[in-house]
Amino acid sequence: MKVTIKQWNAVAAWRWDMPEDDMCGICRNPYDSTCTACKFPGDECPLLMGECNHSFHMHCIVKWIRQESSQDKCPMCRQVFKAKDAVGHAG
Repeated sequence: MKVTIKQWNAVAAWRWDMPEDDMCGICRNPYDSTCTACKFPGDECPLLMGECNHSFHMHCIVKWIRQESSQDKCPMCRQVFKAKDAVGHAG
């Protein structure tokens, strides 16, 4: 029996290498979703993890830090927010 493939449609999915149940502490959207400034998830809306181990969409934490009242502190624990290395993708 010979089989000929006439058409093939690939389907792929991606996700951030983060726990499934976590969400951004600022916008409250899941990490695999977007922040309020973006239309599509992915590299245009990366995650930043602080040395305090709290993570946020990059656009959310940058906007938070730019507010005068934030005093450059993490919105979750109030420690000075310093970013760790970039969060990577999982297969």
